[in-house]
Amino acid sequence: MSAAHDAFTRLSDAMQGLLQGEEVFTSNFQSEDSDFVRFNQARVRQAGHVTQRVLSVDLIEGGRHAAGSLALSGDHEQDLARVKTLFEELREKRKVLPEDPHLLYSTEPRSTERHEDSQLPEGREVVDQVQQTAAGKDLVGIYAAGAVERGFASSLGQRNWYENHNFNFDWSFYHSTDKAVKTAYAGFQWDPSEFRHKVELAGEQLAVLAHPARTIEPGRYRAYLSPAALHDFVQMMGSESFGLRANRTKQSPLLKMYEGEAALNPGFCLSEATAEGVAPNFQEAGFLRPDRVVLVDGGRPAELLVSPRSSREFGVPTNGASGSEVPQSVQVGAGELPRASVLKELDTGLWIGNVWYLNWSDRSSCRTTGMTRFATFWVENGNIVAPVNVMRFDETAYHMLGDRLIGLTQERDMLLDPDTYFQRSTSSAELPGALVDDFTLTL
Repeated sequence: MSAAHDAFTRLSDAMQGLLQGEEVFTSNFQSEDSDFVRFNQARVRQAGHVTQRVLSVDLIEGGRHAAGSLALSGDHEQDLARVKTLFEELREKRKVLPEDPHLLYSTEPRSTERHEDSQLPEGREVVDQVQQTAAGKDLVGIYAAGAVERGFASSLGQRNWYENHNFNFDWSFYHSTDKAVKTAYAGFQWDPSEFRHKVELAGEQLAVLAHPARTIEPGRYRAYLSPAALHDFVQMMGSESFGLRANRTKQSPLLKMYEGEAALNPGFCLSEATAEGVAPNFQEAGFLRPDRVVLVDGGRPAELLVSPRSSREFGVPTNGASGSEVPQSVQVGAGELPRASVLKELDTGLWIGNVWYLNWSDRSSCRTTGMTRFATFWVENGNIVAPVNVMRFDETAYHMLGDRLIGLTQERDMLLDPDTYFQRSTSSAELPGALVDDFTLTL
């Protein structure tokens, strides 16, 4: 048992004795032990280690509840004293709160434990490989790695624990002005040969960035979207499309698909694949997440993500979705296009490495607008010939992932959310690249 697991277990047991009358508590525990290394010009500019633990408590009595959280020190007696104070504060808050008609939490205890042994190298090994492999180039990025732990406990006897060790190296080769090659390497086991391969590919693209940039006319072009570029579209689509609440309130950008007025490509499948991601297999109210929830199957709607609150509001059983009903472990099914054949199949058109500034241009049609970013190249006769200046696009999922989708690659990339603002994110995505016809550039 890790130190974090032991601390959470002791606090959870002690909180049982703090209850009064008919009170029930649910609690969530978030912990990380992370190495962070920031690189500039392939040199270490900043390095450090962060250990943090946060406990959140929801104190419930009947239909009323109040929630709060606090950072833990690691000293049991000190932390328990602060938890006692938190309980007192939550009782005072609860007195003035109305009953919550949509309150729902797990009342049938289902305890689980999932431990993943660390296969991560020492941070010094990674730093040495980065500096050696990228020597002579302006590599800019941040490496984050270590243990991420999550726990749930309730006074009804449920205990859940999840421990994962992963790394995420989010980096770019910078050329000049707005020209750079952005890439990432993430996973559970660092493979030096895989990293070298990514550096070599990025180096080849960096060499092309030295060529004069080309500006192309607005219009429709055949385009290849890298897994990172496709992820930005899928992430935006998934943030508001696949929840029960968004569908029942008619706010889902994919509403036309759910109502049978439109469809995506028969080869497009999308799931919430918890068993293969880095998110815990339980959510904040104590409900377990299935290993897989199929959201789009063969271009058609399948299941919806149902949070406990939506379950209570709409009378549909929850399937362990988070309160936001956003997929945490996105997985898009692989296609039949070998990645090595992408340029040949693209023939003449755009190779898009990244996009940015995505926004809805027509929400009801699942249409987004944004701009190409970093390494976007013009391809002729299957060969990358020049970088392309920043262009604005405007495209709907019903074309890009529907009738104009030529194919998806056989290979997929694992992408971890690089967000570390409050703590390391547990969101992930596994996606192929996508070859698309008539991709619309507007400016």
